Amino acid sequence: MGSKIVYYVLLLPISKLPYPILYLFSNFVFFMIYRVVGYRKKVVLKNIKQSFPNKTDREHKKIMTDFYRHFCDLILESVKGFSLKKEEALKRFVLTNPEVADEFYAKGQDVIFVGGHYNNWEILAISLGLQMKHIPMGIYKRLTDQFLDGKMKTSREKYRLKMCPTSDVKELMDANLGEPKGTIFAIDQSPSNPNKSYWMNFLDQETAVLFGAEKYATEKNLAVIFCKIGKTKRGHYTGTFKLLCDNPTEQPYGAITQMGTKELEKDILEAPQYWLWSHKRWKHKRPEGVTLHEDIV
Repeated sequence: MGSKIVYYVLLLPISKLPYPILYLFSNFVFFMIYRVVGYRKKVVLKNIKQSFPNKTDREHKKIMTDFYRHFCDLILESVKGFSLKKEEALKRFVLTNPEVADEFYAKGQDVIFVGGHYNNWEILAISLGLQMKHIPMGIYKRLTDQFLDGKMKTSREKYRLKMCPTSDVKELMDANLGEPKGTIFAIDQSPSNPNKSYWMNFLDQETAVLFGAEKYATEKNLAVIFCKIGKTKRGHYTGTFKLLCDNPTEQPYGAITQMGTKELEKDILEAPQYWLWSHKRWKHKRPEGVTLHEDIV
C-alpha cells in the first residue's frame, strides 16, 4: 500500500511538472542529498580518487559536485518518464545514426547493444524504439516491490522497448520475436561472482567485468554495437552507435568485453561527472589465482 501512495501522491504528480519547474525541484534535491544528507559521498569520493589518482583534491571535489548535480537531474528526469509523451521523448533524445543498426535489420539479423550507466540511460531506453528498426530488448533486475516494478516496466515499455528480467536472458536470446531484436547489455555493473568474472584494468583499477554480452555474441554470432550517450544541454541527450564487432566468432577471448569497456572508459575520462559514481563498482577484489587480462584491443 505504501508504494501505491508514493507513486500516486508523489511520483506521478512530479512526472507531470513542466521541465523548468522540474529542474528547480532538482536544485532543491541536490541541496538536500549533497549538502544536508550527504548521500553516499564517501563512496563517490573514494571511487573518483581511485579512478583519477593524478588529479588534485580540488579536481576530485569538482567532479563529485558536478556528478551530484547531474545525478539529481537524472532522478527527476527518470520520474518524468512515467508521463513522458512521444513528442517530448523524441525532442529530449536524438539517435544520430540509426543506420549502423538498421544495416543488420535489413539482413534479418539480431544485434547486441552494449553501454553503461552514463548520462541518462533511462531516456535512451524509452526513446530508442522510436528511432530504430530493431525491437529493443532491455535486461533488468526486478524490484522487490511488485507494484513499483510493474509501473517502471510499463513506463519503459511504452514506446516499443521490451523488458526482460535477468533470470530469462537465455530464453530471450533464443527467442524469435518475428522481427530482429536488439538486446541491450549494461556492461558496467559489478558482477555478483568475482571468480567467474572477466578481470581487466578499468579506470586505473583492477575491475571485474560482466561477460554476458560477449558470451551471447559469440554463441549467436551477433554484431556488437556500443551506445554512446551524449549530453547537449540540460535535459537533452544524443545517442550514437559505434559498431564494435561484426565477426564475434573470429575474435580472441575477451576482445569484445574489452572493446565495450574501453569505449565507456573513453566517455568517462572525457566527462566524468556523467557516470554513476555512487555505485559500489569496486566492492570485489580479484581472487587469488584469477587472471588479470592484459589489453588486447
